Amino acid sequence: MSSEIMEDVVQLPQKKFFRQRAHANPFSDHDLEYPASPGDMDWSPLYPAYFPPPAEGSQRQVEVVDIGCGYGGLLMELAPEFPDKLMLGMEIRVQVTQYVHEKILALRKQHKETGGYNNIAVLRGNAMKFLPNFFEKGQLSKMFFCFPDPHFKSRKHKARIITSTLSAEYAYVLRPGGIIYTITDVRDLHDWMVKHLDAHPSFQRLTKEEEGEDVCVRIMSEATEEGKKVGRNGGEKFVACYRRLED
Repeated sequence: MSSEIMEDVVQLPQKKFFRQRAHANPFSDHDLEYPASPGDMDWSPLYPAYFPPPAEGSQRQVEVVDIGCGYGGLLMELAPEFPDKLMLGMEIRVQVTQYVHEKILALRKQHKETGGYNNIAVLRGNAMKFLPNFFEKGQLSKMFFCFPDPHFKSRKHKARIITSTLSAEYAYVLRPGGIIYTITDVRDLHDWMVKHLDAHPSFQRLTKEEEGEDVCVRIMSEATEEGKKVGRNGGEKFVACYRRLED
């Protein structure tokens, strides 16, 4: 292989160089940057192919968010499935966020002829504290919560990503008809998330038939690192999806 060809080969980052502990404390001071309001957010560094928008088109908005996106497997599977939607992964861990960012950049270079993967990005952020700082009311069409930290101890349950208070915030940023997707291999956490989402008047659980017809449920079950690990170990995956109702 000539040196010119080798220079054109784009290498994906290696996950082993970006390893970090499985979870982070969402209540710690992580020195995060966030806009004062959604209108103050500059999305151009994350989606340079879309911002500023073409003169003849309207400004695009992020529509799909993967909360606690981990190593980005879900985002990268969703990207070609929904090429017309801007999707964002939010991850609190520094090294993991950097890995996802570098992998997205590498995938964009690999697919520069088709413009693939320009519609996904990752942001280091704490969704439990700052979600309304990034998204307008009714902006999102899909939200994913894949294998979140179970916080097994009772005194830590307040740190779970689905609570009564947070459900209200998710209802605020999710548009009517939008879907919340949850998956875990921990039965207790699944029951907890179902209890809190069932209790919120803005959400209605999808039927098993509806979940079976939703391509996102299949991708969510198979694409994430945790999902693959559970599959390899023969574990059970518990899914619950909820539609945002009209106010």
